[in-house]
Amino acid sequence: MDKVMCFLFLGLTQMVLGQETLNGKISAGFGDLEGVYVVNSKTEVMVTTDASGVFSIAASVGDVIVFSSIQFKECRIELAAENFSDLNFTVKLNPVIHQLQEVIIKRYDDINAVSLGIVPKGQKTYTEAERKLYTATDLNASASLSGMAGGSVSADPLLNFFSGRTAMLKKEAIVEKKEFFMKLLEKMFTIDHFVDRLKIPLEYVKGFEYYAVENEKFTVILNSKNKTSTEFLLGELAVKYKEILASENK
Repeated sequence: MDKVMCFLFLGLTQMVLGQETLNGKISAGFGDLEGVYVVNSKTEVMVTTDASGVFSIAASVGDVIVFSSIQFKECRIELAAENFSDLNFTVKLNPVIHQLQEVIIKRYDDINAVSLGIVPKGQKTYTEAERKLYTATDLNASASLSGMAGGSVSADPLLNFFSGRTAMLKKEAIVEKKEFFMKLLEKMFTIDHFVDRLKIPLEYVKGFEYYAVENEKFTVILNSKNKTSTEFLLGELAVKYKEILASENK
């Protein structure tokens, strides 16, 4: 066991010692250079550029560095030895341009859990107390079975099977989970973040939130409460969501 721990320690030490600090900057024809994500795909270390597009990140020769932002196309660079000694290491990014013939601002007041198919139309919503009542199967519809050793057995699972209530409760659990993710997302990021940072029009913010929590990969990261990773993936989803809006408004 001690030998295994020793090898692991040496391996980690070698990995850390093998890394250097890569200093560089990004450039583009136009656009805001601040806040572009710079990610080491091997170590998953992430930093963001400053207002001048400058960044510093720990990396090694052969690592792939990913540059990602909602206003620029994703760029991947495999590092060579000379990149670390280059005092003017610069990565040129290409802006994402959405060409629209006409922009029509529509209000989507009808965007909600029902219209997006999260909740079936007409389905009753339950309070927290009602949910607890439904899930407390050991307290409902108990049937005394004399053949059992001194006790009563809940007949509720059997009733659920015939009434379809089990399926209904599963749907309720899914809806409740999505509501949880919505609240978690809104707690983690302000409206200003969606509007100013992700460039989502104010009237589309709620619709984008529903769109985001439908993505299983995103909810896993969101649930981990890793704000940096969540923000990174949220930016990618924002690009896709705006492409959907652009196609609908043509």
